[in-house]
Amino acid sequence: MPMLSAVAAARAILTSLHEVMASRAGAQAKLNQIVEAIGENLDSEVCSIYLLREGMLELFATRGLNQAAVHVTRLAVGEGLVGTIAANIETLNLAEAAAHPDFAFRPETGEEKFHSFAGVPIVRRERAVGVVAVQHVEPRRYEEVEIEALQTVAMVLSELIANAELIDEEEVLGVPAHLTGPERLKGLTLVKGLASGVAVFHQPRVTIEHVVAEDTEAERQRVYLAFDKMREQIDRMASQAEFGVGGEHEEVLETYRMFAYDEGWTRRINEAIDSGLTAEAAIERVQQRTRMRMRQIDDPLLADRMHDLEDLSNRLLRIVSGQLGTAASMGLKGDAILIARNLGPAELLEYDRRRLKGVILEEGSLTAHVVIVARAMGIPVVGRVRGLRGKMRDGDLLLLDGDQGVLDVRPAPTLVEAFEARFAKNRERQAHYAAMRETEPVTRDGQRITVMINAGLRDDMPMLNLTGADGIGLFRTEFQFLVSATLPARERQTRLYRDVLEAAGDRPVVFRTVDIGGDKVLPYLRHNDGETEENPAMGWRALRVALERDGLLKVQARALLEAAGGRTLNVMFPMVTEPWEFDAAKAVFESQLAFLKRQKKLLPEAIRYGAMLEVPALAECLDLLAPKLSFLSIGTNDLTQFLFAADRANPKLAERYDWISPAIMRFLRRVVQTVAPFGTDITVCGEMGGRRLEALALLGLGITRLSITPAAVGPVKELVRKIDIGEIRAAMDGWLASPPHDLRSTLAEWAFFRGIECD
Repeated sequence: MPMLSAVAAARAILTSLHEVMASRAGAQAKLNQIVEAIGENLDSEVCSIYLLREGMLELFATRGLNQAAVHVTRLAVGEGLVGTIAANIETLNLAEAAAHPDFAFRPETGEEKFHSFAGVPIVRRERAVGVVAVQHVEPRRYEEVEIEALQTVAMVLSELIANAELIDEEEVLGVPAHLTGPERLKGLTLVKGLASGVAVFHQPRVTIEHVVAEDTEAERQRVYLAFDKMREQIDRMASQAEFGVGGEHEEVLETYRMFAYDEGWTRRINEAIDSGLTAEAAIERVQQRTRMRMRQIDDPLLADRMHDLEDLSNRLLRIVSGQLGTAASMGLKGDAILIARNLGPAELLEYDRRRLKGVILEEGSLTAHVVIVARAMGIPVVGRVRGLRGKMRDGDLLLLDGDQGVLDVRPAPTLVEAFEARFAKNRERQAHYAAMRETEPVTRDGQRITVMINAGLRDDMPMLNLTGADGIGLFRTEFQFLVSATLPARERQTRLYRDVLEAAGDRPVVFRTVDIGGDKVLPYLRHNDGETEENPAMGWRALRVALERDGLLKVQARALLEAAGGRTLNVMFPMVTEPWEFDAAKAVFESQLAFLKRQKKLLPEAIRYGAMLEVPALAECLDLLAPKLSFLSIGTNDLTQFLFAADRANPKLAERYDWISPAIMRFLRRVVQTVAPFGTDITVCGEMGGRRLEALALLGLGITRLSITPAAVGPVKELVRKIDIGEIRAAMDGWLASPPHDLRSTLAEWAFFRGIECD
């Protein structure tokens, strides 16, 4: 097609469609005219419209395919390219259609000579009711302006087919009448916890009744007024957030506010209005483009930012349409589990925290802004639960198990009873562990074990007092970077680190320098060459990034040194592979220390430097590095995947390699033995130390310092007080000298016969 702008292409097609819709022709005749108009304006050899009828996608009109196939060719939702588009509500743009794994050939259409294919869903009430597709003989991907024009056409078609009653409106609405029995859905745990309540849908979807604008300037003014009102709401909610002073949630809301004032977003909506759409249709049009981009984004952090933008689009759409009612504005009547496709942090803050017990998302990820805020609110969240609207109704009873990532819909009475018993037992267990906060973790033979917590947010700090932990063995400084839209300024970093130290009081805090890269990608910090890594976990990350971008480490070093003025600073470097990397990182800190001394700034009383043992290669050089270290921290999460060459994020490998295996145990014991002559403190700060059976194994290796999740402190303290350290070390020496077939089972049996619970 001639390379018109997206606005000009869409306007040309809309003008043709407006004439078709205004004619007195019947619905079928209009569809025939529409495919001709689209084909002509896009210079397309084929244009076809499929509509949902009796649960099947039926070819209703075509230009370029055999006319005999009209009302004959039918595809199930999920079948072929057309069915895939409808099932996933996504756009496909293919240079070679037959190469796609979902391609299904229909000989009656005569489409075998066409190679390229592009299709977009026709959406009504959040469900695909049809597909509009174009095809060409020559293999090529369609230009973005062509795809955008097709998406605009699909919006107009949604209104046309609804008015012409070409689809069964009842088929589009809600849950099937027969769906009344119990059902169990699985998802991804985002925030742990148990909750029960009735299903409450976050918002009824705004139905756009009018797509084509009669007065473009009037539509533009409606959008401007809606933007002003939305920004006022965001500013007001941000000022009223009640989590106390400070916290990562404040940075989340700042980023959210930044999106609300983004000029690029405003410009794209204006361009859609210029193409001839109403204000509502223009917002929805830009939102569709955002969703399409989200599906193409591999970067989880960037995808989360796009979710924030979608949240704002929903808010703007409700304002401009006057359909402001949400579950939050109407008020929760009782204990509720909130259901949403996705949720923005500001929208979560609108809810009554006394009655909101849990959140279920169709999408969502561990790094999403809403998850950070939910964690601060103490609300369990499960994400990646597909097809929620098709599984339940408003008011259905739900049981949310955030620990296992499970949702029970309309549970049977026996399941409710069992869940309530578990809930009660969970509260008793938590109360029991909370009562142990003043209890010293001392073994039966008098060995004091150091039990610390891992943290990364200001809001984690109260857990020190609640658990009675000995300190923070791992403070992940990268969390501040992950929730920021731009690189955090030195002053902001200093403020966070000072707040953490003050909250810890006399207890030590070990700050790990920023560990980004791998699965923690920052959109504002990219490779110089812009290339995508095939294996980012073993690539440009952690200390490798910091040493290459030395300005990043210099700023953080100065912030930590200033924050620790008058105190002891414990700092460690992640993913050290060879001793020279530790030396280089330490030199950055020493140079900043010298600078601050010249500036006559208040300096730390002492600086303790440590390294993370995550890369197996470092174990071969520990005799060289240990004399330089104040402490060594073993990061068992990365260490395990590197030892076994097994990606810890791969579900097929997640349970295949055991932490309590001779390979891991022997490796860790060798590390302990190598470092012992130098008197260097060794701490395990991975997830391994927070599991009781694994913690027992570590104590048997001679490791006496653990840094674990706050929830694990009570259970591990209880474990420590039941064991004889000499007995378990002797047993472990014997097992590692001649490993049993299943070391985990052997250790579990050993614990069982001594009355030590390790589940």
